[in-house]
Amino acid sequence: MFRKMTAEALGTLILVLFGCGAAVLMGDRIGMHGIAMAFGLGVVAAAYGLGAISGAHLNPAVTLGMVTAGRMGPLDAVAYVVAQLAGAVAGAAVVLMIASGRAGYDLAVNGLGQNGFGPGYLGEYGLAAALVFETVMTFVFVTVILGATTGKTNAAVAGLVIGLTLAGIHLVGIAVTGVSVNPARSFCPAVLVGGKAMADLWVFIVAPLVGGAAAGALHAVGVTRAA
Repeated sequence: MFRKMTAEALGTLILVLFGCGAAVLMGDRIGMHGIAMAFGLGVVAAAYGLGAISGAHLNPAVTLGMVTAGRMGPLDAVAYVVAQLAGAVAGAAVVLMIASGRAGYDLAVNGLGQNGFGPGYLGEYGLAAALVFETVMTFVFVTVILGATTGKTNAAVAGLVIGLTLAGIHLVGIAVTGVSVNPARSFCPAVLVGGKAMADLWVFIVAPLVGGAAAGALHAVGVTRAA
């Protein structure tokens, strides 16, 4: 389990470093398309580099989906989530240290790639839109993960499929919430930034967990599982 937790922490660090790092350090140069690809490539890198050790969940919603799908026990899931949060903290801290070296960077103004919604945040979508987007897209994401990691024939391409799916989700919804579908990815930037990011955080914990649990439950009963 120590090896698995280490892999989950490192993998989540990679995801946050790539995705939030792209948003904070290069967002004005690469735009939303570039940020979407950075999140997707972060998953690809972690999946192929560390997936053989832990499965590269990198995400409490994915881990919960594995539990409700019957592919993981609750105690192991708790250990995975702890590791994911630790990795996300480390990744966000690295991004902050780098960003702080740029003249004029202000955490309160420039942020740390935190998620949000409502007035003043990107497309200014409301709470209902944020909840629907995060729940549905996490359901889709975890459904793809469960399908792509079922059977040996999928192993070679699973990481690429999952990464491209995450990139696609970002292309659809960065303007809506900044795209979470991952409570660990949302938690750490929000804690460091504070203010509205912390006030909005519950959405990016509750909605992804609901979507992930639903995906796992449907997979468990065979609704979304290949015969």
